[in-house]
Amino acid sequence: MPRYDAFDAGHRRDHVHHVMATSQQLAQFYPEVDRAMLLVAAAYHDLGLANGRERHHIDSAKILHADQRLRQWFTEQEIDTMADAAEDHRASLGHAPRTIYGRIVAESDRQIVPEVVVRRTMQYTRAHMPGLDKDEEFQRLQEHMHEKYAEGGYLHLWIPESDNARQLQRLRAIIDRPEQLRALFDRLYPEI
Repeated sequence: MPRYDAFDAGHRRDHVHHVMATSQQLAQFYPEVDRAMLLVAAAYHDLGLANGRERHHIDSAKILHADQRLRQWFTEQEIDTMADAAEDHRASLGHAPRTIYGRIVAESDRQIVPEVVVRRTMQYTRAHMPGLDKDEEFQRLQEHMHEKYAEGGYLHLWIPESDNARQLQRLRAIIDRPEQLRALFDRLYPEI
């Protein structure tokens, strides 16, 4: 967990704790899932951010695979499954997660609460594009919201029992009304 302290504000300990807790909640719907394996996959899912964002999902899987301590408790096949789940969590992958573990971790990582999504996007923009003025930040927010979360965006949901589908509809209603998105942006702007 201490490794997460060095990441951007949207990927710190509170985020990984959320993913771990949500994955355990969603596991109740899938009795075949080993909860310990799911917990490990969730705990490792973003550790690759230490090497940069673009390949973080791949690096997270490599970090999990390289942790020799895990071999005390898990077989090589189980480690492969957990590494696949960590790798498959990324929303922009372009393919479905390979296992139920990957689908649960990916779904848990979404955390589609409109205020959280907008805040995390703003935090990312501030950290990685610090030269933008307020209007440029809002423009970037709008573009990202349409690209990822709007109808036809690249985000996919995998677990029907998750609350994300209902929350995504709330978020899409805000995205479809630029004045509402701007009001939320303006309210959060001083906090970021």
